[in-house]
Amino acid sequence: MECKKKKLPIGIENFEKIQLGEFYYVDKTNLIKELLENYAEVTLFTRPRRFGKTLNMSMLRSFFDLNGNHEIFRNLRITQETEVCEEYMGKYPVISISLKGINAQTYENALEMAVQIINGEARKFQYLLEENQLTEYDKKAYIALLQPQMGEGTLCSSLRVLSELLEKYHRSKVIFLIDEYDVPLAKAFEQGYYEQMVVFVRNMFEYALKTNDSLKFAVLTGCMRISKESIFTGLNNLKVLSTSDVQFDEFFGFTDQEVKKLLEYYELSERYDEIKEWYDGYQFGNVEVYCPWDVINYVDALQTDPLAEPKNYWLNTSSNEAVRRFIGESDKAAVRREIEKLVAGEVIQKEIRQELTYKEMYNSVENLWSVLLTTGYLTQRGRAVGDTFQLAIPNMEIRKIFTSQIMEFFKESVSENGELLRTFCEALKNGVSEDVERCLNDYLRRTISIRDTFVKKKMKENFYHGILIGILGYEEAWSVSSNKEAGEGYSDVLVETDDGETGIVLELKYADDGNLETACLEALEQIETNNYEEVLQDDGVENIIKYGIAFYKKKCRVKIKK
Repeated sequence: MECKKKKLPIGIENFEKIQLGEFYYVDKTNLIKELLENYAEVTLFTRPRRFGKTLNMSMLRSFFDLNGNHEIFRNLRITQETEVCEEYMGKYPVISISLKGINAQTYENALEMAVQIINGEARKFQYLLEENQLTEYDKKAYIALLQPQMGEGTLCSSLRVLSELLEKYHRSKVIFLIDEYDVPLAKAFEQGYYEQMVVFVRNMFEYALKTNDSLKFAVLTGCMRISKESIFTGLNNLKVLSTSDVQFDEFFGFTDQEVKKLLEYYELSERYDEIKEWYDGYQFGNVEVYCPWDVINYVDALQTDPLAEPKNYWLNTSSNEAVRRFIGESDKAAVRREIEKLVAGEVIQKEIRQELTYKEMYNSVENLWSVLLTTGYLTQRGRAVGDTFQLAIPNMEIRKIFTSQIMEFFKESVSENGELLRTFCEALKNGVSEDVERCLNDYLRRTISIRDTFVKKKMKENFYHGILIGILGYEEAWSVSSNKEAGEGYSDVLVETDDGETGIVLELKYADDGNLETACLEALEQIETNNYEEVLQDDGVENIIKYGIAFYKKKCRVKIKK
């Protein structure tokens, strides 16, 4: 009888639910031991989105919380640390909140959402009202935390007040877990009330984390390492652990061994190479890690469709604004060359500012490098020397985000040169291959090229194919078909002019060896062999022009056959 496999926890960030629901879990519980051994009163972990921050915070709550279900740790690594478990498991009241949901168009609405978060956490401790450990005054202070209407002053002090009440009731210090601490700041920056939100978050954190005698320790997570001057003013007990730090480097993301074990469990070891190519490549401290979100989603897809191809799961969880801004700087020749090197799989050396405010993120190209590293679009290679990092695109998935944004930028900018577009389309229609070649070369000089060995030849051809489709979009009345079935296969591009009198067949090749002439002839031969013009002839088009177009880096060659 075949053993039933555990379910994959797609989007499940609740540790207890994963353990009780028989979901597959990559054991990160030794984070608890490391956290206690490398003690800091306030620890901030900064990692890109979808690397397991929220699940780790849920795991910490389950372990330390007085009311946690501690049976769910029975078969996990942390239980081998008997002294740690005896001293700390289930011994502390825990205040755990996520600021991820504070996404509002106005400051007032953001505060209302913050009130709801505090209300929800405070309701978990209603037993504070039941016995006599608290005075009537204390109980009134607690009841104020349950009210749907709360003044800004009460809201700012709410976490501290709750911790003081819990310590008084339990005679035990309190642990704070604050997940996604920087989300309200990001949303405030987007909506135009950033300064107000900075003051609010700073005040809340100062009340809760600075000189709070009820605090045992606190753990915060986020994507960005916000400047200490803006949020953590005077917080001398703060320890920040970013992706470049060696401590805790293996606890966010899947290590290579963890991925191999997961694939073996689901009998998918033969897919290891493609999963590594697509989703590995991040370096946190000294450890190379995979993005857990991608690995789990792709393995889940393979459970139902063994022929499923890797795809970009991470893309849909963000706006990719940092990459768009970065590509938008490519009108500067130096930036364009650096983008080309990154896409080619090369490494760029840059000085990184690990602490930024949201107002600083996009105000210079230099700061954009820091944002791209912090948010996971770039990763480090080797060890940093001071603030100087070796940066690279981590894997195929992120590379595709860059190339798609490059193509979007090209399509947006191509229409700005109307005269060149008219010349190109007219030459294409009239069979003037020299002018077609000249115009294409002009465009290639000004766009970001794909010139690497990082991807297969077909994917390089697809990039140039996208450029050509973008240019042809200028003639809105033309019928342009991409990869349409024609004759004995699929032609790259078929065009029918607005008057229906002229048809154009375009076959593209990437010349890996730089021999453009030979590649052009191969393209023309493919058109003839596969009879690509047949679909145009069936539509009654009599004048058909066939182009073989070869690309290599920023050069192209065009040959014609009528």
